Amino acid sequence: MQWPTHEVSNQVPELGDYNIFASDIVLADGVRRAQAGWHEENLTRFGAQLGSKEILLLGELANRHLPEFNSHDRFGNRVDFVEFHPSWHELLRLLRKEGLHALPWIQPKTGAHVARAAGYFMQSQVEAGSLCPTTMTFASIPVLANEPKLFSELQSKLFSCEHDPRDLPIPQKQSILIGMGMTEKQGGSDVRTNSTVARATNGEGRGTEYALTGHKWFFSAPMCDAHLVLARTDAGLSCFFVPRWRPDGSKNAVLVQRLKEKLGNRSNSSSEVEFQDAYGVMVGEEGRGIPTIIEMANHTRLDCVIGSAGLMRHAFVQAAHHARHRSAFGRKLAEQPLMRNVLSDLALESEAATLLMLRLASAFETPDDPLQRAWRRIVTPAAKFWICKRTLEFTGECMEVWGGNGYVENAPMARMYREAPVNSIWEGSGNVMCLDVLRAIERETEGFLLLLNDLGNVAAAHAGLHGLVAALRNDLMTPPEQREMLARRLVQRLVIAVQGSLMLQHAPTAVAEAFIASRMDSECGRVYGTLAAPILQQSILERAWPV
Repeated sequence: MQWPTHEVSNQVPELGDYNIFASDIVLADGVRRAQAGWHEENLTRFGAQLGSKEILLLGELANRHLPEFNSHDRFGNRVDFVEFHPSWHELLRLLRKEGLHALPWIQPKTGAHVARAAGYFMQSQVEAGSLCPTTMTFASIPVLANEPKLFSELQSKLFSCEHDPRDLPIPQKQSILIGMGMTEKQGGSDVRTNSTVARATNGEGRGTEYALTGHKWFFSAPMCDAHLVLARTDAGLSCFFVPRWRPDGSKNAVLVQRLKEKLGNRSNSSSEVEFQDAYGVMVGEEGRGIPTIIEMANHTRLDCVIGSAGLMRHAFVQAAHHARHRSAFGRKLAEQPLMRNVLSDLALESEAATLLMLRLASAFETPDDPLQRAWRRIVTPAAKFWICKRTLEFTGECMEVWGGNGYVENAPMARMYREAPVNSIWEGSGNVMCLDVLRAIERETEGFLLLLNDLGNVAAAHAGLHGLVAALRNDLMTPPEQREMLARRLVQRLVIAVQGSLMLQHAPTAVAEAFIASRMDSECGRVYGTLAAPILQQSILERAWPV
């Protein structure tokens, strides 16, 4: 027999059926400000769809049912096929339908990069793994567009807003996804050590065919229809377009060795592969593979910032929702002063991250403007370093708001916490990003000075922020032998100055002041919940989560 032993009470209702776009004041205002209001109706519809319980469940299902690798079919033929749960394909259909893989090129309007960033930011709050092939496809387009013959064969399939999961040669597909294959086991981020070789089979140089032999240690989303791969020729590292199927319709010799058992999302498959004279077409100039890929990396790094900012936003929303419904010691958590301090501090961090990702996306609107180039080339790696690192601490603090209920795998906080580290590693870890910022400043000092002048104009009337910008100018005088050692300090200072400037321009004055004061207060340190102005907590929280 069974009988009730207790009453279930004080449990927080599942968050769902809310509009991710309409409930985010900072995001909606930023879209309008960037002249992307033409896309606002779509974003509002998409936000309601993503916030539904049915779509939120897809993210859970895609991570509960892992991809399965099949090296051969039942007849013994080598197929290298990865099978996904239907929820994965539903998530990719959503992404594709909204054009998040190509929106600025499908609809080349003012504000298109910001419109796309807003959609990507919202999708990242549902499920992160499906963003990986979407990002790589998006970033591959400007690289492939420089190869007219190849691009003419691929453009309609790259721009298609239909998801085609079939494993077929590219000419038979309605749409395609593009991946990346850069790192090898001996080098990681140091791709100069790559040992994969490419042998010319029909002419030499750009646009000609090669046979690749070697391996890749991290080959993300192996079910993409093609990958951009670095391999070595006599002239040095070059970039190659390597499809899953050869032009004659036979399977290309890209052999999946195994799927990675990685820490973060379980929905996307990362793999190790070997090439056995795999067919590839050279993209870009021979021996210029790294510069060819750099343009792609700028876009993927931006998506790391957007995705981490989205992860922050969703973690905060879950924490705020929990605190409003959960009681402890006779009061709702959200009514308790110390918890309100923690939530307010998290809200400030999330708003500053959102403003930064939107500003970076807008910098891609005008590629020839020297100031916008400085934002793209200098601030993007700095933001990737800072925002992605802050996300680790941020999601951990939000999990702590949930207490023990957050530390279980059937609740959303555990998945976010496991996901948080990946963007700090993918496309270059923290040290790589900081060194890249230093290189960009050294190569484009005039651009850095334009950026400092831009920040200085905003900071002129704010003593604390003005001092921070002045310190950045002094950093240019640091002897080169010391600069590398101090790179993280410089980059941290740069990002806080940028975020403070954006908050002053776009947040209510009191909220901006609270952010700047706390981020420049040595007593605050890195622990959330140390704001010194409790009077602002109500307005900060109402702005951050008005639902």
